[in-house]
Amino acid sequence: MSLLQVISLGKEFDGLRALDGVSFVAEAGQILGIIGPNGAGKTTLFNLISGIYPPSSGQILFQGEPILNRKPHEISRKGIGRTFQIVRPFQNLDVETNVLVALGQRFYPSLWKSTQAYRKPEILKEAETLIREAGVQSFARHQAKNLPLGIKKRLEIARALALRPRLLLLDEPSAGLRYEESTQLMNLIRKVCAQGIGVLLIEHNMHVVMDLCQRIMVLDHGVRIAEGTPEEVRSNPLVIQAYLGKEV
Repeated sequence: MSLLQVISLGKEFDGLRALDGVSFVAEAGQILGIIGPNGAGKTTLFNLISGIYPPSSGQILFQGEPILNRKPHEISRKGIGRTFQIVRPFQNLDVETNVLVALGQRFYPSLWKSTQAYRKPEILKEAETLIREAGVQSFARHQAKNLPLGIKKRLEIARALALRPRLLLLDEPSAGLRYEESTQLMNLIRKVCAQGIGVLLIEHNMHVVMDLCQRIMVLDHGVRIAEGTPEEVRSNPLVIQAYLGKEV
């Protein structure tokens, strides 16, 4: 059974069709890249999977179970974690407490109560492990607002992993990063995948996509126009046309 099955998924906003009959599967321990020009429907797809928007049509199955019409926190507790293009940690909390808040979601009934850091020894140890695996241990006592962007991006992944996901949605994780920071982030994503976690990756940096992903799906105007290995997608005429224009 595939980890995630998206079946004929569609979404309309006031008559504008943002997604049109998109279908694909995502597997455990695999990185699936989702690319396409601006406005192709990539973030809309993430918002449907994570429960932010209800779909207009189609079906989403996670580990064989329908997850449509569930609230975002219910979907995250099913095992789907997510990061956003614009990082939004708790700015006045340090790195450790940011991760503890995410860990606390398993125990507290509301986000407000989860800000009371859950500091049992076993939870502190789990937070320490996540921080170390994300490579941000030297910033553990730093307030999030004082962190460079590359560290904030890795903190976001650590917080998402605190939910113990089976599937991780990453929305443009390398945006705004220098080459060295992108390389460090790619290594972290590979480690996540090696743990058997499935990864869906929206990304505009083609170097990152081609180097990191085992499979790539291409969206254009809400329609899936191609899917395959990086080599297959790179040479697909429809993909070239979508990015460079019909004349090219």
